[in-house]
Amino acid sequence: MTGIRITSGIIVSLLCAVGFGAIALLIGDQRIEGFDNAVISFVRGVESDGWTKVFVFFTWMGSGLCAGIISLAAMVFLYAVLGHRKELILLASVGAGSWILNETLKAIFERARPTVNRIVEAVGYSFPSGHSMGAFSLYGILAFLLWKHIRFVSGRILLLVVSGFFILMISVSRIYLGVHYPSDIAGGYLASGCWVFAAIWVYQKTVASKQAAGESRK
Repeated sequence: MTGIRITSGIIVSLLCAVGFGAIALLIGDQRIEGFDNAVISFVRGVESDGWTKVFVFFTWMGSGLCAGIISLAAMVFLYAVLGHRKELILLASVGAGSWILNETLKAIFERARPTVNRIVEAVGYSFPSGHSMGAFSLYGILAFLLWKHIRFVSGRILLLVVSGFFILMISVSRIYLGVHYPSDIAGGYLASGCWVFAAIWVYQKTVASKQAAGESRK
């Protein structure tokens, strides 16, 4: 079963890479505008002062400062409460790698941000969304690390729901506020998924190798 779990991680990572490539090609050929416009119209259709305050809050939740605070708090919890050591390296690696990957991909594709109906200002290129990549990486890896410590099915479902909620709301906030296309969000999810599952694959292989080495010495 361990081997199956490890193998599935790299398969999902590769599938995410293929999906990202497909979206990048559609953007390059300008064949994704219909999808982008439809989703933008739907999201902006709920615009109000109340929703603007909600989405400004969630876009702040996805900022580098807030993500750093949450990551630091998570590291303290993992170390002091759960007694994790090597998991801290995984968490830090996923966060740093996600940022580096996002900056690299933005520099490669150089997609301009939307220019109409902006509620807030943002700098830099648009594809893939840094907020979406950061949220997926942070809450995704936290869900992975906390999963084994939750014994009840209801608790694990709640973990996935909460993680998914924050990932979704942070991402939708970027569309609502007019600084990203929906395809930026989809690309961000897939790029981050590729990186996160690859990191988990390496982590699980390392742990399995060390366990096998320990058993062989007994």
